[in-house]
Amino acid sequence: MAKRKMRTRTLALAILLLSAVDIISAQTRQAVPPTVAAALPAAYVSQPNSDTPALQQRNPRYRVMRDDVLNLSFPLSPELNQAVVTVQPDGYISLQNAGSLYVQGMTVPELVEALKKAYANVLHDPIIDVDLIDFQKPFFVVSGQVLKPGQYDLRADITVSEAIAVSGGFLPTAKTQVFLYHRVSTNWVEVKKLKLNDLLHGKSVEEDVQIQPGDMIFVPEKFITNFRKYVPYSAGAYFNPLQPF
Repeated sequence: MAKRKMRTRTLALAILLLSAVDIISAQTRQAVPPTVAAALPAAYVSQPNSDTPALQQRNPRYRVMRDDVLNLSFPLSPELNQAVVTVQPDGYISLQNAGSLYVQGMTVPELVEALKKAYANVLHDPIIDVDLIDFQKPFFVVSGQVLKPGQYDLRADITVSEAIAVSGGFLPTAKTQVFLYHRVSTNWVEVKKLKLNDLLHGKSVEEDVQIQPGDMIFVPEKFITNFRKYVPYSAGAYFNPLQPF
């Protein structure tokens, strides 16, 4: 009888311990608040679920893309300098005495660290400087019911109404309720519905938000009330926020 009670207590204790472990694991998997995430290294921030957008980074650094042109300089080893290095279509660059290195998607500080690792067998604690010579210029896209839909260079701070004016203005078939797409992570795009009709009549000036690099404005042909605030982003294409997926 005593042995049976001991087994029962042991089993109950084991169940409690497993439950505690599950609770702690679940808590550690929760998304880190933005204020905390900004102060932590990326390795400490848990990845969000695939059906929710990731945390946005404040003042994000430019990330190297295909066809970007770099200048690599080695102050203590000038024989390894490369004045013009073009990122290949597959995202690699060719290095002197260090083979190839995949750099697409890296920031300049990340690229410097990657180069130091690539030259670890050639140089001891190298000093490497990286400069962006040519890179993708900021742009925005206007599509739908405008006179000249297309991609435009973002050379100054402009608002949605100004971007629509740059694209030739509304067509007679256009509605003044437009959609603004903004990338919030690699796989997600935030969608905002803006009522520009009040703005055109001198009201609700807060609706005229500022365009960010890579934003897209869609001017629909008819009034639609239901849309998704976040939609997936894949292979350079925005999903329609008006349709289920």
